[in-house]
Amino acid sequence: MKAQIQYGHVPGLAQPIARVVQGTTMLGTVLDEAESFALLDRVFELGVTTLDTAHVYGRGACERMLGRWCAARGVRDELVILGKGAHHNAERRRVTPADITADLHESLERLQTNHIDLYLLHRDDPTVPVEPLVDVLSQHQRAGLIGAYGGSNWTTARLRAANDYARANGLAPFVASSPQFSLAEQVAEPWPETVSIGGAAHAQDRAWYAREQMAVFAWSSLAGGFFSGRYRPDNRDSHTTDADTLCLRAYGSDDNFRRLERAEQLAHERGLTIAQVALAYVLNQPLNLFALVGPFTAAELEADVAAAALALTPAELAWLDLSADPR
Repeated sequence: MKAQIQYGHVPGLAQPIARVVQGTTMLGTVLDEAESFALLDRVFELGVTTLDTAHVYGRGACERMLGRWCAARGVRDELVILGKGAHHNAERRRVTPADITADLHESLERLQTNHIDLYLLHRDDPTVPVEPLVDVLSQHQRAGLIGAYGGSNWTTARLRAANDYARANGLAPFVASSPQFSLAEQVAEPWPETVSIGGAAHAQDRAWYAREQMAVFAWSSLAGGFFSGRYRPDNRDSHTTDADTLCLRAYGSDDNFRRLERAEQLAHERGLTIAQVALAYVLNQPLNLFALVGPFTAAELEADVAAAALALTPAELAWLDLSADPR
């Protein structure tokens, strides 16, 4: 099964990075310890050795559970951990050198490790100059606490500014970014101050990533469950849970339902699931791209892994995202 895994590379990291990255928001929250360990065991068996977590997830429960599993299994050196810190809270904006440092050290304790392989600032604050942010990340990198760094929900303009400063001062640049990207175009923010690179409006951003070949870790790569098959144009008003409302607010547009219909048609032709087609769309982009996924079961992850190996033609990609008609 490991042979099916597709891997890529991120500058500054020696380890290969799994193209499908397992999320951890369910660890210690939805799943108890036994369930969390069983899921992570299967994730590791499949060869998905890249795990995405964050200081804010589960108020620390997710990092603690991941740390306990790593310690119990003795596999830390075989993993690439993508960590995130400096998320805003209800009281204030927290993209400051002091908050970055505090979150990093707390995450290291929770994870029971002495370093985080790839560390991203979970949010940005455009009122804060990039210089002190790059400086503090560079300091932690030189100290060996992080391997490489980047930004989550940063615009390309801010990424350029950070890297211009880094290169002018002989510092390591941001090597990775984590915006939202999926087959479904985001029509409303699911959470405040997030950044998407999907749809025609962000074509220039995607072109910049393609030129720079900066690693893109796409969150909500399956549009928050929009491609699960649960949502239809005729039942969009019947979903009332918080998760459903969030998904439909962010992705429940008429155009996205057309994309869903086309993904379902191609899935039927190929003997796939809708979600596999949607994930293959993301992973077939001409970017150095890695898809963040959040399966709660080994079966769901196995389907995602299989989708990573699927090849879609340029005509199919354009047809799926409504850029061209017909195929």
